[in-house]
Amino acid sequence: MMRAGVLIFLFLAYQLWGTGLLTDRSQDRLTNQFEEQLRQVATVTPSSKPEEQVVTAPSNLPTPEPGAPVAQLDIPSIGSNFVMVQGVDLKWLQQGPGHFPQTPLPGQPGNSAVAGHRTTYSAPFNRIDELQPGDAVNVTTLQGTFQYRVDSQVDDKGITSGHFIVGPNDISILEQTGVNRLTLMACHPKFSAAQRLVVTATLASTPAPSTPILESTGVTTDASTDPLAGGDQSARIPAILWSLLAAGIWFATWWVARRWMRIPAYVIGTPIFLFVLFLAFGDIARLLPASY
Repeated sequence: MMRAGVLIFLFLAYQLWGTGLLTDRSQDRLTNQFEEQLRQVATVTPSSKPEEQVVTAPSNLPTPEPGAPVAQLDIPSIGSNFVMVQGVDLKWLQQGPGHFPQTPLPGQPGNSAVAGHRTTYSAPFNRIDELQPGDAVNVTTLQGTFQYRVDSQVDDKGITSGHFIVGPNDISILEQTGVNRLTLMACHPKFSAAQRLVVTATLASTPAPSTPILESTGVTTDASTDPLAGGDQSARIPAILWSLLAAGIWFATWWVARRWMRIPAYVIGTPIFLFVLFLAFGDIARLLPASY
């Protein structure tokens, strides 16, 4: 029971801190990719004064592929700065905030919706409940930099804030109402996927030209299901295999320790066991709903 308790504690530590290592590595890669895309599409409008040169991007950009970087999302008031990816499958949300492909890209006309974690995978939306009406949300895409201002929300008790709460199956936040806005969504309350916390922000700058939206997004709009709450079943076999390998390494370490020098066996075996266990936890986490 003590060993089982230690494993559970280690998995909790992995969820809260270890997942951030994976996201940080993904963010480094996505940042490099996005910066390279900016260099490729940007053109400089000549000017007699170098400080007045304007960098612009073409309007006929292709629709981003799933998992591709689409924007740099910066929320200064809560210190959140992440590269946003295309798609809200769990494997994409593990890399950073995910853009709902069936909505316009940020900066374009319409309602652009984005989902993100609050407690795991570097928690990009950990503090969005602290956003106040009027706070700035800055988004840089291949079409330029756009600023949004957080909308004011009033709850049933008459309290004004920058967010509101909806059920996990409420897809109305993805609807297009003719307003140019950015919708941020995350699980609520923290450490739970029972509800969704939503922040909307209205575009305060001129919108960019629209680009095509993928017809097949892979995201269900069936209100009877929650597209963010299902685990990735493709991780089942890898999770089992890595777990068995970790158990085998620990057993081998224990066996050698009983028949050889105890300390050297554990000094050598423990780091190997923890590394394989880290990989096992990664696939086990993919099996769980949303990871909050």
